Amino acid sequence: MNTFGHNFRCTTFGESHGKALGVVIDGCPAGIPLAEPDIQPLLDRRRPGHSDLTTQRKEEDKIEILSGTFEGKTTGTPIALIVRNNDMNPGDYLHVRDTYRPGHADFTYQVKYGIRDYRGGGRSSGRETISRVAAGAVAMKLLGYAGVSVSGRVIEIHGKTLPAEMEAEIRSARDQGNSVGGIVEVVAKGTPPGIGDPVFGKLDAAIAYAMMGIGSVKGVEIGEGFHAAALHGNENNDEMTPEGFLTNHAGGILGGISTGADIIVRIAVKPTPSISIEQKTVTVAGNPATISVKGRHDPCIAPRIVPVAEAMLALVLADALLEQLKYSGLSDLRNHGSG
Repeated sequence: MNTFGHNFRCTTFGESHGKALGVVIDGCPAGIPLAEPDIQPLLDRRRPGHSDLTTQRKEEDKIEILSGTFEGKTTGTPIALIVRNNDMNPGDYLHVRDTYRPGHADFTYQVKYGIRDYRGGGRSSGRETISRVAAGAVAMKLLGYAGVSVSGRVIEIHGKTLPAEMEAEIRSARDQGNSVGGIVEVVAKGTPPGIGDPVFGKLDAAIAYAMMGIGSVKGVEIGEGFHAAALHGNENNDEMTPEGFLTNHAGGILGGISTGADIIVRIAVKPTPSISIEQKTVTVAGNPATISVKGRHDPCIAPRIVPVAEAMLALVLADALLEQLKYSGLSDLRNHGSG
């Protein structure tokens, strides 16, 4: 399952310490202006080494468009994007070659495939999200024609919601050789009403599927989410007037179909599993062992997941919008966005 989407389809490839990572996008309409500078800013926000609170792996994460554009516009053919790895250090992971890391996918990959790439986790590494972010940037260009914008932010770190307190929590965890998790909120503005399909094609179900497909995401809510369980019906319903909805407890989706209000998504991000605190584990042979994970790791990955979550929401909306339009052309896409 390395392909995501039905109409706007993305197939990703590459490993954390392999030669490169990338994505092939099929189904993107022709005529959309697209060049490397349209994609690079989103990758820069995901890129490591920005501060002492992120992994110190030094990567440019420079995007290359290999195919699918001509004279600065998409041609309707597959778009191939690639980012080459430079700062690989697989030697950092020799100590986990024969030992499973708690909280990682080492054990599950081994039992499923009978082989695993221990160099930073291979495909299960957070670095795999480069491909998603690159594809998401292209999806955002498409969504722009319909007047849709996507943005995200960290709203909580280890129970703290104030910026200074959130930073302090990350620093404290880092200094202890530990890690913390957080909550990220992503909002799509301008989504036309009527996008998404009922029953098994619900827009909120597609969003939840996309978000849960991001490594380290352990929960998804839309609108009021879990808090809706504590409300009465009259508190949770969004009353309607001729001018529109009075509230947006539904998070922009009713019956699996967009209402035209902001689509509001929140994801719970678990603490980074790579910590230097000694933990119990077992070896590949099943013998008891202890492990302290060394290397370059984020004490909190929630901030760097923000552009990834934005990208996944953009991919879902681009796919759903094309489903609604049935490839009827960019002119109809513009008209759809303007109402």
